[in-house]
Formats: sequence, C-alpha cells, structure tokens
Amino acid sequence: MGHTYYCPVELTIDVIDGKWKPVILAHLKEGVHRYGELRRRMPGISEKMLTQQLRELEADGLVSREALRGTVPRVEYRLTEEGHTLGPALQALYDWGARRAQHAGITFAPLPS
Repeated sequence: MGHTYYCPVELTIDVIDGKWKPVILAHLKEGVHRYGELRRRMPGISEKMLTQQLRELEADGLVSREALRGTVPRVEYRLTEEGHTLGPALQALYDWGARRAQHAGITFAPLPS
C-alpha cells in the first residue's frame, strides 16, 4: 500500500474496495465457508470475480484459505484475526442497510436453493 492517506476511512475503503469484498467478509463473519457456499450466497458474482476478490482479501491478510484433503478435496475460507476486527464495521453496514431497506420498502430476494 504505497498510497498517501489523509483519512482512516480512505484506507479502510481502499482495503475493502468494491461491491463484493464487504459482502464476502460479512458472510465469512458468520463462519467458515467453502467456495461453493460463498457462490450460492452471492448469486450475482461471477466465479472469476469471486476468485479474484478472495485472492485480494487473502493478500491483504483478512481471509485465509485452507485446502482440506479427503475423498473430495475442498477449500475453506475463514476470516483471519485481523479480518475479525472488521466485525463491528460490517455489522454497522448490515444494520444500516436493513434500516434503509425498511424505510424505502426494499425487500431482499431469497437465495436460490
């Protein structure tokens, strides 16, 4: 991060930039998820974008990736210790969005099964 920042919010937005990173972090705040689970929870994201965003979050030290061996190899994603420190900010974003939806009459689509 070779930028010059003038406000802590600038740095935060730089790290969690974009539409999908805060959503990925919010899902991982709930617990460990496999790649396929994250895809199901975010039907609007492409596989390429999800992979890219997860790699960037991993590079920034907010998400860890663990390959598990077994009859079916799988990969699990979880928040790192630093990623967990974003919990209150993510909750505030969630709460604000829920209040905004209620006031504006916006409903959230159910997740595809």
